[in-house]
Amino acid sequence: MKVKRFFAQTMAEALKQVSEQMGPDAVILSNRRVDGGVEIVTALDYDENMARQRLGNQAEEATNGSRLAEMQADQHRRLEDELSRSRDRIREVREKRASQGASYAGSFAAIQEEVSGGFGDIEPLPQAPREAYSDELAQMRAEISSLKDMMQGRRPQPEPEVSATTAVQQRLAERLQEFGLGSDLAGSISRRHKAGRLEDGWKQSLKMLCTGVRTSRMEWLDEGGAYALVGPTGSGKTTTIGKLAARYVLKHGSDSVALVTTDRYRVAAHEQLFVFGRILNVPVRVVDESHSLDDILDELSDRHLVLIDTAGLTSADKGYQEQLAELARSHHNIKTHLVVSATSQPRIMKSVWHCYKMANLAGCLMTKIDEALTLGESLGFVMETGLPVAYYTDGQKIPEDLHHAEAVPLVRLAVDRLKTLQQQQAVAEGLKEHA
Repeated sequence: MKVKRFFAQTMAEALKQVSEQMGPDAVILSNRRVDGGVEIVTALDYDENMARQRLGNQAEEATNGSRLAEMQADQHRRLEDELSRSRDRIREVREKRASQGASYAGSFAAIQEEVSGGFGDIEPLPQAPREAYSDELAQMRAEISSLKDMMQGRRPQPEPEVSATTAVQQRLAERLQEFGLGSDLAGSISRRHKAGRLEDGWKQSLKMLCTGVRTSRMEWLDEGGAYALVGPTGSGKTTTIGKLAARYVLKHGSDSVALVTTDRYRVAAHEQLFVFGRILNVPVRVVDESHSLDDILDELSDRHLVLIDTAGLTSADKGYQEQLAELARSHHNIKTHLVVSATSQPRIMKSVWHCYKMANLAGCLMTKIDEALTLGESLGFVMETGLPVAYYTDGQKIPEDLHHAEAVPLVRLAVDRLKTLQQQQAVAEGLKEHA
């Protein structure tokens, strides 16, 4: 796994550096404002299991994938700082030696070998007297040894205690997996149930899910602002925007809402959005070579709510970086949300999140809830990524099948879906036995 840190004055410039030096497969571990601009920490061949191994016991604090990535980025920053301090220390010793004019080669040759073996090409160290610099050598050896351990992902620690999983915990983990959670998350939740009946553990686990699933407190229709929906083709972005706009028009009228699309990469990509605009009597603007996103948002500054549709592009598609950079560099406060289909496999959900997380995601929307056999996959995804759920959809009706997300109703809906699935399986088994 290759980790690298980038600095730039703007987010757009930083993303451009990432694209040029790391390529389209780079994963954004963290981004933050720093003096003079922004800092992005990226990784190639990012693997969560490897990241947890390198973090050691600290990884237990990472309750989701987003927190784990931030911790990995922090570790990389500390590593670079330690490496910088060691190089400064070496430079100080060289300068001290030069000023005193002494000569000693043995110990420094050994140190030089350790440095070059751990961190690549570094200028040869000068000779210095053992008496004058024994303390410095010992300190430098300790620093370099620590840095080499960090570079190789080693962290001295006692062997963890192995605790046996009880039969109730095992059964609880199996039920949580039937619910749709991944094996790691199901196992982590089940192990918190130390003792008691299976049903007690099940209720406790559902309460943990309600606590772990974050949702947006305010409705966009009331709060207002500019909201952009991103996600793969077919996830339901355009239809969801139509539902949001229809609900707003029914509640507040059509004078203070507008629709925008950045999809100029596909033929007739914005026709559906124009249909919504004509039906609802709201303006629809298209971002193209002649009209930038900021120009259009400036024009629509008097609108209480602006909904932005985007092209469903992947990292391999032309225009992917351009579209995300366009959202990131806007001087308007655009709240970008990922649209995730509940019918997607967990691995695909995670891949989509990695693909779009550089857009500074403020949350997500769940679509096609009615088509999913179980909802635990979606709930597990939002728990692991930490994305707040703003809305979810469960049908094609506009706007009836759009719902403001709340954790308890979502978990209750997932439980009902599991019961329905179990009933269907029981009926199928009964028919099989009588056949």
